[in-house]
Amino acid sequence: MGGYRPGPPQLRPGRALAHTTGASGSGSPHRSDSRPPQTPRGGRPSDLIGRPGTTPPVPGRPASFLLLGLPALLFALITWQVVVDGPLLRLDARVSRALVHPDRISELLADLGGVPVAVPVLAVVLGYAAWRARRSGTDRWWLPATAAAVLMALVPALVVPLKVLTDRPGTPAVPPATGYYPSGHTATAAIAYGCATLLLLPWLRTALARRALVLLCVALNAGVGFGLVRRGYHWPLDVVASWCLGAVLLTAFVLCVRLGVSRSSRRTSAGTPSSHSGPS
Repeated sequence: MGGYRPGPPQLRPGRALAHTTGASGSGSPHRSDSRPPQTPRGGRPSDLIGRPGTTPPVPGRPASFLLLGLPALLFALITWQVVVDGPLLRLDARVSRALVHPDRISELLADLGGVPVAVPVLAVVLGYAAWRARRSGTDRWWLPATAAAVLMALVPALVVPLKVLTDRPGTPAVPPATGYYPSGHTATAAIAYGCATLLLLPWLRTALARRALVLLCVALNAGVGFGLVRRGYHWPLDVVASWCLGAVLLTAFVLCVRLGVSRSSRRTSAGTPSSHSGPS
């Protein structure tokens, strides 16, 4: 510490203390020019795929509750109503009768949530995102794409048992059958298009492009849900429940990937050799 100078520091005319560059000598009330910034660019948290840069921090408790807790609670409420044949299903039936109007457009929209359409789209994005991450020298470049593939494979493992347990019949627009809750097409679209969007966002250069991609993802999922209800393939609550399930899974995907990347970054900064160290 420099010599102590009694009294408050004197401001220079026309300059603010908080924005004045400090002198390197002792006794100056300002920060020294020779000191490094608090957050050097190399020390900033990495984005979803591990590329250096500024990204929002991992969600704290309020954000985690909103992104995980609320969709999970809503999904549990809808599932309970389906199991006990609660009053919410009567409202669901009225909404369905008002919306059902089978046509070619609704069938095409519903098909966007099918495995033959949504999964190949995700597979292409997985390959592209992994290639870009490896090419940029990202540590654990394989982690986001692998996590997305595992999440996609997890969808039928979650949806099929729920269909069996709830045993919900279909709408009058489809042949008599059960096992319509939750909507598999909606869940497939939510995870496929949602993961594809999250994997592509870090590689887009402009905010406009990122906004357009997010809007496209929302439009695709909304179109799939509307098509399923309009065609009569599913009750509205089947679709809403799958959206809730998709929100929980996508939030867990982001948290897991960021946790894996941050652990790798901490090990690298502590001196542990990364997977890219050594001769190339």
